[in-house]
Amino acid sequence: MATFSVNVTIENKPGISDPEGETILNDLVMRDMHKTVSKIKTAKMLKFTITEKDKKTAQKRVQDICDEVRIYNPMVSKVTFDVSEA
Repeated sequence: MATFSVNVTIENKPGISDPEGETILNDLVMRDMHKTVSKIKTAKMLKFTITEKDKKTAQKRVQDICDEVRIYNPMVSKVTFDVSEA
């Protein structure tokens, strides 16, 4: 058994509005700052530490946990998993 870090990133799918990102961008525009920034998207990250036999099993276990407790809405959210040995 090994210990793994699993980062779960949850963001809106393309075409789904991101009011928080838009608010941050509007704030930059109103302050006349960072004119080269044209879009900001927000995301939520969850960081798990889990002990499993391999990376694939660690990712699957975390994915099952996220699905079981409905951490994200699969209709509007894009979810990515990044697994590394801790």
